[in-house]
Amino acid sequence: MKKLLILLIVCAAVGVASQAWAVPEPVPAVENVAGVPSVKGGDGRIYFYAGSSDAVFSVYSITGQLVRTVKVNADTHATIDISKGFYIVRYYNVWSRKVVVK
Repeated sequence: MKKLLILLIVCAAVGVASQAWAVPEPVPAVENVAGVPSVKGGDGRIYFYAGSSDAVFSVYSITGQLVRTVKVNADTHATIDISKGFYIVRYYNVWSRKVVVK
């Protein structure tokens, strides 16, 4: 009886561990979906795409200070010149992206 109980406990532990280590299915990147707002860093610039509706992006320094707010009309691109460094770009309160400007 003791051996059966130990065997059941070990089997249960293995089942829980296999669920905890399961690899999740990959989620497509937001930038790969048509009509969705996106942002990209470049050489001295940050590029914005509004997607299928008007968008407002907030650019923050790595210390959390608001550097600039950019409004982009639907289905258009916008570019800002900015000093090189690391930035956080926030699209409303929906998502945030790290951006590197070289």
